[in-house]
Amino acid sequence: MKFKAFLTEYGVNLLERRFLPALDKMGKICHLFLTRDHAIFLHNLLNGDGVQCIAQFRKEALFDDYRISSQNEDRIAFAIDVSLLLRAVRSSVSICTEFGNGPSANRLQIKLVKKLPLNCTQPMPFLTFETNGYKSAVIQDVPISKPLSRAQVLELQTALELAQDIPQTLVQVPDLNQLQNFVERMKQVGDMLNVSISKYGDLHVQISTTLITLGAEFRKLLVIGEQAEAPSDDRNQSAQTRSERAISREMHSVFK
Repeated sequence: MKFKAFLTEYGVNLLERRFLPALDKMGKICHLFLTRDHAIFLHNLLNGDGVQCIAQFRKEALFDDYRISSQNEDRIAFAIDVSLLLRAVRSSVSICTEFGNGPSANRLQIKLVKKLPLNCTQPMPFLTFETNGYKSAVIQDVPISKPLSRAQVLELQTALELAQDIPQTLVQVPDLNQLQNFVERMKQVGDMLNVSISKYGDLHVQISTTLITLGAEFRKLLVIGEQAEAPSDDRNQSAQTRSERAISREMHSVFK
């Protein structure tokens, strides 16, 4: 199997400033799934332990001169340490910025290689970054797992397809920092958080223990997907009552 491409400046910015830092907070190890058309970062899709996270990019969003080949329909997948990947991208950006010059400046090549590490008898796979600096090239090797077998890639593809079966109703949260701060405070109360979304744009977040119940309500958010009109008497009810009634209506519509 072979993979080689050049990360574009836009692709580097996407990964270094936005997505890799976010993925790093989700967990130490993720799968990188490369196909003919996409590069996909996947958290917890195979073991199902913890929050699942998917970041999917068309190859044009990240790469120039994208080349991939394998006997598994040109699909390659492996596990990688996100923090090491982020460190390699950041240091490559620094090298390009400080020493880049001429037509090769800001050209960051990435490819799969096998190398024989020091004190090892068997070659190991790496994702290698090559950065062209002033009269030199800097090479960084990020260790990866053995590429997944055909059966494992099929399992990963199936899990990806199932995970992308998104709910029929979504809401757009306008102030993500406010929601994040509230959830951070809730962590001190308990471990299990109940989240419900109504078809008329109400987001309810609640945590309960034997001693306390704590919750928040975000009303009249932008609804994406299936939506409905809010009952006229909802405005006179408490947030908890609105949440319970919305859940009850949805369960009724499912089982009636």
